[in-house]
Amino acid sequence: MRITQIATLIALFAFPAHAAEVTGFEPDKSVVYKTIGDVELKLHVFHPEDHKPSDKRPAIVFFFGGGWNGGSPSQFYPHCEYLASRGMVAMSAEYRVKSRNKTTPRECVKDGKSAVRWIRQQAEELGVDPARIAAGGGSAGGHVAAATGTTKGFEEEEADLNVSCRPDALVLFNPVYDNGPTGYGHSRIKEYWKEISPMHNISEETPPTVVFLGTKDKHIPVETA
Repeated sequence: MRITQIATLIALFAFPAHAAEVTGFEPDKSVVYKTIGDVELKLHVFHPEDHKPSDKRPAIVFFFGGGWNGGSPSQFYPHCEYLASRGMVAMSAEYRVKSRNKTTPRECVKDGKSAVRWIRQQAEELGVDPARIAAGGGSAGGHVAAATGTTKGFEEEEADLNVSCRPDALVLFNPVYDNGPTGYGHSRIKEYWKEISPMHNISEETPPTVVFLGTKDKHIPVETA
């Protein structure tokens, strides 16, 4: 399925970036993709019907919004369920946030990169095509997704850098991708904003990207796009 088709379908099911727990949707399974200290981070996976590990399906992983402070992976369960019905392996990722883990946006991006890399490493077991992995998210989760495809560094020490953490496409809802002095959240990352701001790290290597913004969004104005 083309990324433009995927994006159109996702747009129909967009939820607020700071959505609370979403009920009524159940992943097919949850798997630990990263253990750091005593924290286990999981991917909540939705499969297409009759999915097999021998399949090579396109995949997408979503990162929830919440200002790097909180949020729930269930925010994107509706998207995952729908895209699974269209033939994708769709996942919603946990990542460390300030309210639960006393972390900074650095750790959010590190976890995002770990998630994409893990999916690519486990492609055969997950039944996905390692060359067709998209990343998406809303608000701060959009920042995490965008950063996996644009920024350098922000890697865990044990990361296998021989496996790319760069998604093959990005699907972003009101993403925090300008972390400059006039952008969102600058006070949180002002010491390293040039390295972590997706907008300031766009290059020829940046994946094909679609961005959805609302004209009345007071945090991420359309002018940013």
